[in-house]
Amino acid sequence: MPEVSTAKLGGASVALAMTLAAAPLLAAAAGSWVAQAPSLRVIMAERESLSQPLLPPPGSTHEGEIHSVGWRFEQPPGSALSARLCQANRCMTLPSARGQSQALAGLPADEALRFHFALMPGQRRAVRVQGLQVIVNYQ
Repeated sequence: MPEVSTAKLGGASVALAMTLAAAPLLAAAAGSWVAQAPSLRVIMAERESLSQPLLPPPGSTHEGEIHSVGWRFEQPPGSALSARLCQANRCMTLPSARGQSQALAGLPADEALRFHFALMPGQRRAVRVQGLQVIVNYQ
């Protein structure tokens, strides 16, 4: 195979070669944002209580797709809740009060998420859920 020196390629070819070499770095560019929502009271099993929208900080750009989402919330000891995290019509069940998942991967990173809570059957008392937080990792 003949050897080609970059001096013989010309300026446009060198620029193209540099762009192609940097492409994996651009594709891997990533970021994250954190949002919190006020506490809410969950009072029914038949109807979900929704958090306020969790959005990227105002004035910032978070274009791209969700890679993973971390979450946390606090509920009183002994309380029984079902919990989901949703964006528009796509939701993931939250198996615990804290965790991370790629179940929402591919969704737009700049759109609102919401927690959805309902009492589990048999839970008679209303439950206050607080410390609602998400960390959205995107690329």
